[in-house]
Amino acid sequence: MRELLKRTITGILYIFLLLAAVYLSNDAFDFLFLIFGLTCLYEFKKIIRLRGYFIFIAFLLLWWVCIYLLGSFAQHFLVSIILLGCCVVVDLIMILKLFSTTPAQYTNTQKFLISLFYIGGGCIFLTMIPYRNEHFAKTLIIGIFILIWVNDSFAYLVGKSIGRTKLFERVSPKKTVEGFVGGLVFSLIAAYFLYKYGSELSLAQWLILAIVVVVSGSLGDLVESKFKRLAGVKDSGAILPGHGGLLDRLDSLVFAAPFTFLTLQIFNYVS
Repeated sequence: MRELLKRTITGILYIFLLLAAVYLSNDAFDFLFLIFGLTCLYEFKKIIRLRGYFIFIAFLLLWWVCIYLLGSFAQHFLVSIILLGCCVVVDLIMILKLFSTTPAQYTNTQKFLISLFYIGGGCIFLTMIPYRNEHFAKTLIIGIFILIWVNDSFAYLVGKSIGRTKLFERVSPKKTVEGFVGGLVFSLIAAYFLYKYGSELSLAQWLILAIVVVVSGSLGDLVESKFKRLAGVKDSGAILPGHGGLLDRLDSLVFAAPFTFLTLQIFNYVS
């Protein structure tokens, strides 16, 4: 009971912090995910035993270039596409590694690139997602948070209630196919209400976005689980009482962010 209370209080404070940053200002939101990015990099660096601290300098430079330096220039689109390509390629490699039965052996350079584009790039795209049509779309980023939270919550509840078929037992023994389907179904229902009470996207776009967020977010959770399993650790850290590390809370969002950003760019192109 005490552990449940601890998890509940921490979860409420975490959600309050995210929503407060979104509604306070776009600068507050940017700064929050800068701090989140540095924290997640620190936790991931420990998991994969990445040597040196240049990863933090590289992330800060990449953040400065993508968020501030090129924020008002036409080149920003080109830079974001290049970064998107790097992040998607790295994420796809991580997905392929899920199916490998041979323990991955990475050089320090490979660990650096994975950290920069998987963790750092994901946090940067989370910051870039709300900027649509020259304004900061609060309801859009909150909607994506809701989709992730609904999927996580109902995947857990449905999986615990009726889950029988293992989804990816070798990486995450507790996840089930029934839980995944339950999370997806309830996320689609949430997408309908986001459309009904919002104006950023059409119903079809919200439904497509929900599928992208759920599938990529679930894969992101598995990717982080495999890294933790290889490292022999249960949590990425202990910064959130009852929840583990910050990366444990953001793994789905961080992994889903580049794919979500890509989906939104396709919506802009075809609309």
